[in-house]
Formats: sequence, C-alpha cells, structure tokens
Amino acid sequence: MYDQIIDKDNKESALSVSKGKANPVVVNNNLKVVKRKELSIDDYVEGIKQGNRTILSRAITLIESSRYEHSLLAQKVIEKCLPYSGNSVRLGITGVPGVGKSTFIEALGKMLTNDGHKIAVLAIDPSSMKSKGSILGDKTRMEELSQDKNAFIRPSPSAGSLGGVARKTREIIILCEAAGFDTIIVETVGVGQSEVLAHSMVDFFLLLQLANAGDELQGIKRGIMEMADAIAVNKAEGNMKEISELAASSYRNALHLFPMNENGWMPRVYTCSAYTKDGIKEIWQGVEDFVNMTKQNGYFYKNRNEQNLRILDESIKQSLLDNFYNNEQIKKQIEVAKDDILDNRTSAYIIAQNLIDNYYKSL
Repeated sequence: MYDQIIDKDNKESALSVSKGKANPVVVNNNLKVVKRKELSIDDYVEGIKQGNRTILSRAITLIESSRYEHSLLAQKVIEKCLPYSGNSVRLGITGVPGVGKSTFIEALGKMLTNDGHKIAVLAIDPSSMKSKGSILGDKTRMEELSQDKNAFIRPSPSAGSLGGVARKTREIIILCEAAGFDTIIVETVGVGQSEVLAHSMVDFFLLLQLANAGDELQGIKRGIMEMADAIAVNKAEGNMKEISELAASSYRNALHLFPMNENGWMPRVYTCSAYTKDGIKEIWQGVEDFVNMTKQNGYFYKNRNEQNLRILDESIKQSLLDNFYNNEQIKKQIEVAKDDILDNRTSAYIIAQNLIDNYYKSL
C-alpha cells in the first residue's frame, strides 16, 4: 500500500525516500578508564584536615556504606579525626514539612558565611518505605548556599532507620569539625521521633513554626516544645506579619508554664522571614547567647559528655544487633522460624526468646 503512495525511483518527488547514512562509530579506542585511587587512612585524615571537599565526601560515603570493610575503615578515620573535632556550634533545626526549613537554613547560612564562618549542613532526607530511595534535593533547594565556598551541604538518606541516621550523623559531625567547619546545622525530616534523635546530637535546638496553621498550641507536641531552646515563627512577611506576632505571643505564654530547664536558659520566641531575611540575625544572636551562657555555667560541656555516653550505649546496642543478625546459624533458624509463625504453630515471642538463647549458646 505504502509502495503505491511513495515513488521510490523519482528523486524529485516529495514522497521519495532517501537511503540515509550509516551511523558513525562513536567508540573512541584511545580513551582509557582511570580507576579512582584507593585512599589510605592517613590520606583521608590529612585530606579532611586540609578541608578537601572531595576527600571529606568520600569519607562520609564510607560512613554511610553498609559494607563491613567500609565501616572498619570509616571508624579508623573517625578515631584519628577525633582530636581535631569538637570546636563548633552544633545547631539542630526542625519543623513540619512546608515550614521553610531549607529556605531558612540558606538565609542563615549565607549570613554566617558572609561574616567569615564556615558551615556544614547535614540534612536528613526521608527515604521511601517502598522503593528505599531518597530525593536528596536539599542542594537544589539551597542553590545559592550550595555554591558558597565556605559552605558544605550533605543530604543523607534516612533509609527507614532513624537510629542509624543518628549514629552516622554524629560521625559525620566529627569529620566536618575536623575539616574546619565552625557551625554544624542538622536539619531533620519533620516533627516526630527524628527530633528526639536530633536533639541528642546538637547544642542548640531550634523549632520553626508557621502562624495561622490551626491552634498554635495543639499543632505541636508538648515534648518537642520542651526540647526547643528557641521557637521561630517563620514566613512573617506581608499581611502575615501581625498574625505571626500573635502566634509568637501564644508560644511565649505557653513556655512560661513549663518548668525551668536544667541549663538555666529560658527559651526565646522569635518571628522571622527567610524570604526577606528579617529576624535571622536576632535568632543567631540568641544561639550565641545560649552558647556563651551554657559554657559559663558548665552545662555546654556536661551536655556534650552526656551525648558521648549516649553514643557508647547506642553503639553497644547496634553492635549486638549486627552480630546477632549476621550470625550464620541464627540466619538459618530465623528462616525456619518464619514458617512456624506464618503457620501459627508457635508464638513469635517464644521464637524470639529461643533465638536469643541459641545465639548466646553459639558464642
């Protein structure tokens, strides 16, 4: 049918078909695959101390890796970086999705880098429970800050394990401090259990809120307000400025009902706009006031020590879990036990206790 329409022999016809040309060969035989150089422990440590971003990123990748040999190498690097860490202000920032955390961090970060600070932003990115993947889009949302030579942004996937993220984030903080960053900002996934974990690894905890998003005091949990060292009502610009001031007043009244914190600090409430940059300087001044006060009364160092002891406790628990699930005999017994549970032949609680007993017998 088509042969009747197209005149193949008549080259002047608009319906004629040209033969075309063969695709050119695109393989360049002169190109050589260059394998990336394996770094030693000293290479990692020296590179981090010199502020080499590439080596710092590779070291963080080791920490995030699930491979056993990578974990061993990462721990040795962390151990050698420890003497050069601890000289930073660790700031945790949280708030419900849409509150403007990324925009706020970029505004704060640019102000700090313009004042000569070096900042590292560690953003915990939620992973999909289905695909296990993460968008890791914080560098896209903080486009201006990501191009700043005095800023380092590293999003980390939560991979469904907030405990794992907390442990790895603490280790990444050590590397960033050894690399010379004097301000570490930890951004969490949102209001929930991640806030408790973030609070356990920072010096100052900032809660971002929105005005006119429902009952101001019902919109957040009391526990999170008790953890906050400051509350900032964001997006206080235009016709929302007055409403934001009313919301801030409500938070101040609520905070007065809480018992005094152990550190002797009375949490402050601010209004700010990450878009217009209003209030950002005042919030940072509050952070500096907190650090100065808690260093004078000794709470700053006491809190750091308690965090280190908590790391010891969590590391022991994680090590026991890893050893249990990597035991070859236990792996086989778990597979058999799953069938018994699915067929309702025995209780999951009994099987769990039997597996633990068998594990200790195999040691």
